[in-house]
Amino acid sequence: MNKKIIWILLAIASLIGLWNLIHDQSPNSDTDQDKLRYLSLAWQEQSIAANKAIVAEWNSQHPDMEVEYIQGTWNSIHDYLITTFETKETPDIFHYESAIIVDFAIRGFLADMRPYIGQEMYSDILDIAWESVTRSNGEICGIPFLMESFIVLYNREIFEKNGIEAPSFESPWTWDEMRQAALALTQDTDGDGSVDQWGVAMGLRSAANIIMNHSISFGGSFFTKENDLYTVRVGSAERPLLNLIMDMLYVERSMAPSSIGKTGAAMLPEFFSGKYAMMVGIGSWARQQIVENAPTGFRWGVIPPLKAQSQDIGINTQTLSIPSTSKRKEHAMAFISYMLNQENMALLAASDWMIPTRTSCLAMDEFRTVDDGWNIVNASVKFLQSGSWLGVPGYVEWKTRVANPIFQELFADRFTVDEAAERLETESNMVLSRYQRGGARW
Repeated sequence: MNKKIIWILLAIASLIGLWNLIHDQSPNSDTDQDKLRYLSLAWQEQSIAANKAIVAEWNSQHPDMEVEYIQGTWNSIHDYLITTFETKETPDIFHYESAIIVDFAIRGFLADMRPYIGQEMYSDILDIAWESVTRSNGEICGIPFLMESFIVLYNREIFEKNGIEAPSFESPWTWDEMRQAALALTQDTDGDGSVDQWGVAMGLRSAANIIMNHSISFGGSFFTKENDLYTVRVGSAERPLLNLIMDMLYVERSMAPSSIGKTGAAMLPEFFSGKYAMMVGIGSWARQQIVENAPTGFRWGVIPPLKAQSQDIGINTQTLSIPSTSKRKEHAMAFISYMLNQENMALLAASDWMIPTRTSCLAMDEFRTVDDGWNIVNASVKFLQSGSWLGVPGYVEWKTRVANPIFQELFADRFTVDEAAERLETESNMVLSRYQRGGARW
């Protein structure tokens, strides 16, 4: 069978799978049609249980406005939503992320939720979270309830054995100080002539998010506006982090080369075994995996955000949205308000090990504990920033088709930072110009 036929069969299989997903999630009885449909992307066991428990509680208290829980997946949600927006079969409430739903809002697929948001919720949720979902005209396209931030994890035993003291909020590490520590911790511990303990690992398989969000501390933005149109520029503020990573990989050899082809979760076994002394740029959710799966006696900690010009770091919020085609927007918002009240948001954040967006939740004791790093993650909220790419038309395609492939080739040492910068500027602007011709604005 030739490659062309194989690709055709794979495409057909993909379409069949998408059709089955839509069909399975469409109401199929009069009773189902009376229910609000809620599509959740919870994936960790505790989070799924928390979501289902909240839905069950709502249903017991509101028999006239029952909610049907639908389990979605992050792998298929984008294609599913695009299809159901066109067929007008999108669930009444759906879970996604701010970086992507802004594009849906620009295209008219999302309801403006601002008229339905109560003052208590609006005033309690952090301004930086609202910023991630609020258009320039004041429309709000989703309720942000979890904030995803990147953290630095370290192996306490390795640090102590090498006489390295972890930084504190009072005396944070700079990126260069992290780099020096990584060099000292990169060792051939068994004397066989090859490195078996790397100072740092950085999961760069899908590097765009990590690079974009960490470049903020260097003053980098990548995206800028020229003549009222977005364009990509890789200048003096965007290059330092790229140069630092390349030096650690290929000059100092203090960053594990095997990590650049992995995601955060895939690196945890090596972190547990002592192969990586530090992990830079992994999501705060990874702490749950450590608590649940690390070997008995494994000692670890969280390092405050690294400092360049600042300690600022970009965020992405997880959101609940209502499609513009929903005929029960008020009922949908009533459920969202219940699901994201103080008690329930705290439950959802704790079960997902992510930052709640309510200030009242952040004040709770369970989000200030020391042994599991909540104290560091919580205190780091003041450094969270929205990236300049928020609302850029075509951002999702840019990240997938341009940024990630170029960063992958750069970190595989196939070309220089200068060459990567040139390609990013040229290829990015070809994509962005196509989206901006229609004049749609965030």
